[in-house]
Amino acid sequence: MNGIELFVLGRTLMKLGERALPAEGVGDHAASTRTVLIVVNDLRDHPGSAVGEIAVRTGLPQSAVSAAVARLREAGAVVTEPDPRDRRRSLVHPRVSERVQEVRAVSVDATLAEVLPDDTALAEVRSALETLARHLTPRGPDR
Repeated sequence: MNGIELFVLGRTLMKLGERALPAEGVGDHAASTRTVLIVVNDLRDHPGSAVGEIAVRTGLPQSAVSAAVARLREAGAVVTEPDPRDRRRSLVHPRVSERVQEVRAVSVDATLAEVLPDDTALAEVRSALETLARHLTPRGPDR
């Protein structure tokens, strides 16, 4: 596999992931659904993080994380509070809303089954995706 093939595969996986998500969005801020989901997922593992910390762990631009947090706050999925150590920063805490639970509960199996020839291929791809996620999911400096 070369870099172009890996890039195309990544785009294909992103499109499948987006197809597997429930259609309804949250808020009207500029943050994309993809960015919002990345931030929510990071907050699940790192509650009480500052926007800059989320940006470092996810690899997203700080402005994109800020927009996602604003969108999530509007939807009631997070709350923010001033950082007691540095009042210029806000700490973001997740709230497990019905929407977050709904999105997390959706399996990609049905979406993958639409594009794969049979159950054997589905099992192979699911296993490969779990392996890739275990080894390649960004976890920041403390990975």
